[in-house]
Amino acid sequence: MGLFDFFSKEKKETLDKGLSKTKEGVFSKLARIVAGKSQVDDAILDDLEEVLITSDVGVETTLRIIERIEKRVARDKYINTNELNRILREEITALLTENGVEESGEFTVPADKKPYVIMVVGVNGVGKTTTIGKLAYQYKKRGYSVYLGAADTFRAAAVEQLMIWGERVGVPVVKQKMGADPASVAFDTLSSAKVNQADVVIIDTAGRLHNKLNLMNELTKIKKVMEKIVPGAPHEVLLVLDGSTGQNAFEQAKQFTAATEVNELAITKLDGTAKGGVVIGISDHFKIPVKYIGLGEGLEDLQVFRRKEFVDSLFGD
Repeated sequence: MGLFDFFSKEKKETLDKGLSKTKEGVFSKLARIVAGKSQVDDAILDDLEEVLITSDVGVETTLRIIERIEKRVARDKYINTNELNRILREEITALLTENGVEESGEFTVPADKKPYVIMVVGVNGVGKTTTIGKLAYQYKKRGYSVYLGAADTFRAAAVEQLMIWGERVGVPVVKQKMGADPASVAFDTLSSAKVNQADVVIIDTAGRLHNKLNLMNELTKIKKVMEKIVPGAPHEVLLVLDGSTGQNAFEQAKQFTAATEVNELAITKLDGTAKGGVVIGISDHFKIPVKYIGLGEGLEDLQVFRRKEFVDSLFGD
């Protein structure tokens, strides 16, 4: 276990604070459905189903959770309402574990992939560029050399924002003029990173989704150019989703996973919403690892997603 490969007290406090609005909402609803009742019965399970759906866990995942708890109730015959939180934690954690998605390392990159290339996708406004800046910070903090590529050339604010993050974190940003070919920016970034033996390259991309075919063609072109410079790149296609949008995040995930080969997810802005349950639903539904969760504006507020710790924080005492 490395220096950073543990779930510290500080990380737990950040997680608890970031999920506080969701937790307050869930607990107030749970308290109402068990008020005056001593055991978990069909009526409570019906109400629990509504609690989970209104917490943006999603219908399909909610039904799977309820089915698991129904089996538990049938097996154990009598379950006290005081045990409901513990059972929820156990069954949701088990469900997310059984879907076969591996959990990621703590901001580490494979030694045999240099540079390790991450292409970041997502619509405008979800916290994509901010997530890139925080990722760069976390990798640099661990001793990796990082390059950023400003391939969102259709929005001046995106390039400017990435430049600000580059200066803040102390990593180089490769850019071209507005309207330049995004694939050309990716080419320049990877070429420079390779010459300078960088460890990690993070490429920002345009956040447009009004035309899925154009988006797919653009991202495919960027990927092909990357692979010419670094075989196998991009190693990671990271889709950033805004957790505060609830079910809209599901829809964006569907659109982007259809448009490109997303293999990692980051869910941001969980600290400002009561819709944190969306992380559970997305993690279960898409079978794509939720790799990061955003819990605030600070550089340290981007965390690697850990199923058990997340569920314990959400449903714990």
